[in-house]
Amino acid sequence: MCKSKMSVGATQPVRSPRPPRTPNQYPSDRSSFDPASSSGEAGGAYYTSTSTSTSTSGGGYKLSLSGSSSSAAASSSRASLSSLRQTLPENVAIYDLSELRSATNNFLSARRSSSSSSSWRCSLRGKDVIVFQRKFRRRRLAPDQLRDLLGALSKSHLANIAKLLGACASGEDIYLVYEFVAGASLSECLRNPKNPSFTVLKTWISRMQVATDVAHALDYIHNNTGLSINLVHNHVKSSSIVVTEPNFQAKLCQFGAAQLCGEIDENGVVRPGEISEEGEPSPSTSSELARSNSRVMQFQGVRGYMSPEFRANGIATQKADVYALGVVMLELLSGEEPFKYRYDKAKGDFIRTSIIETAMTAVENGKAEGRLRQWIDRRLGDSFPVEAAEKLIRLALDCVQVDPNRRPDMSRVAGKVSKLYVQSKTWSDNLKVPTGISVSLGPSFGTPGPDLIHVTNEIWSMAYS
Repeated sequence: MCKSKMSVGATQPVRSPRPPRTPNQYPSDRSSFDPASSSGEAGGAYYTSTSTSTSTSGGGYKLSLSGSSSSAAASSSRASLSSLRQTLPENVAIYDLSELRSATNNFLSARRSSSSSSSWRCSLRGKDVIVFQRKFRRRRLAPDQLRDLLGALSKSHLANIAKLLGACASGEDIYLVYEFVAGASLSECLRNPKNPSFTVLKTWISRMQVATDVAHALDYIHNNTGLSINLVHNHVKSSSIVVTEPNFQAKLCQFGAAQLCGEIDENGVVRPGEISEEGEPSPSTSSELARSNSRVMQFQGVRGYMSPEFRANGIATQKADVYALGVVMLELLSGEEPFKYRYDKAKGDFIRTSIIETAMTAVENGKAEGRLRQWIDRRLGDSFPVEAAEKLIRLALDCVQVDPNRRPDMSRVAGKVSKLYVQSKTWSDNLKVPTGISVSLGPSFGTPGPDLIHVTNEIWSMAYS
């Protein structure tokens, strides 16, 4: 057998032992669910991030959700949500007034017209933000107190709540910095002054999406933050709700403003005082009403959204939030403002009508006179599930009961709205015409076949079922 020169000089390779791998040599991956990019049914489910790690068996990688060991996974699964929240980084910022002046061109930049308070969109520390200016309703907070309160509020995370990034205290004013949410306010979506007959929320399911998201957001603030303080939003209104594209998901803005402005202190104790009404949505009028030389703390309430007890004593409560949400739901159903003025020729004066009063009249008259269909926004094209619409109206009217003790709490409201959303989604899916079937409703030049008659009847029966 002939051997080459290279093969003669070759040596047998020797297997060298591989050093054992340590856990930090393996790659790890952290994945999180982003509700903003999801088109789930409820559109407002609470979410947490899930970490993954890898382990080896032989020469391959195996994906595991159990962590580095089974014992660690067991202890991690038993950890409470509150203890996990304590480990989250507190990335809120205390801004200097000079930063805000520089970002807003000394507050000369164009103000946001959709808000009833002074607000500016700008860029701060590389982030697209919106800055709200509000009055302190108590003595100015010390920097460490402001930092502690911001840190507590920043530990609340929900896809349907605009994220609080930081604040700046200056004299009698506090500037609240939130993430900028691209979209339009709910009031703008429902009532476009340039084209009143148009709305982007032209389908029933889009309005149910908004109602579900806002109800979940307020339920989270009241019951699911895990904080020891009693949280009240106190600024629920259609102009503080932003509707985003393409799935019409809604975000509730100005979370934490009531606590940071002093309307409710750190321990959740409400602070009564004088009340000033905010015009909706006129920024100039509301700012004039907010000025006062009195040393008594003064609260701003939005005209049309204030509960009777809030107007009487100025105490912000969770039941007052429920009342405001009820008004918002009636806005979604009718497309109208909380108050509407019409001129009475006989009396020669303007008469104010309330959206609550007109909704009560529509429900009391019942289906016999068709008042319910007439009351609901005509821009929906009479295309909505009547039963679900009636239930939502009654739920909204329960929320605006004069007696706060008769109003449901937010957990009950959110549950009912979610159930109505599922029913509406089923109705919407059943209403869709199957692909590949074309039905002509124009004049025919002959006798239609039995198949066409059957399909047409089936479509109309689904539409009016």
